[in-house]
Amino acid sequence: MNNFRQYEEAIAVYHNGLSVRKAPIFCWDFHNEFLTAVKSFFLDLKKLNSIASQNKWTQNNWDIENSLKDEVIIVTDAKLKIVFASQNIVKMNGYVEAEILGKSPKMFQGEATNQITSNEIRLAILDHKPFEKVVMNYKKNGEVYACLIKGYPVFNTKGDLSHYIAFEKAA
Repeated sequence: MNNFRQYEEAIAVYHNGLSVRKAPIFCWDFHNEFLTAVKSFFLDLKKLNSIASQNKWTQNNWDIENSLKDEVIIVTDAKLKIVFASQNIVKMNGYVEAEILGKSPKMFQGEATNQITSNEIRLAILDHKPFEKVVMNYKKNGEVYACLIKGYPVFNTKGDLSHYIAFEKAA
């Protein structure tokens, strides 16, 4: 027991003799934000993989992992009802996934949305063709923003239309 006390005293003397000054940590928010982002990324990836495997999506060459970091991914069923939205959607337009599930992506459109562009997207969807367009969308707070949308039809292993997937980011 005496040796342990001597060890503790020696450590205390050593630390007190260091010229390092301590600064209090006022906030760990930066760490919490990082952990939240990592958790959201893996949760989104798990949900997307689950949707893909349950519906037997055919192979595609999308870089889902990088897209989840930089873009918003929205998946609709074949009837254009939203079944998935990545967590980044909150940063882009203020909505959380629960608020938009089961709704049409048209909910983001309004008076400033160009009808010609909307019709071009609608025709691409009807023809089961990919598209890339910039659309004027609305945030939850009513603010207008330009949104670059890259949309793709998704087919299952039988060749039937299963879903649509869109990769979106503010333009």
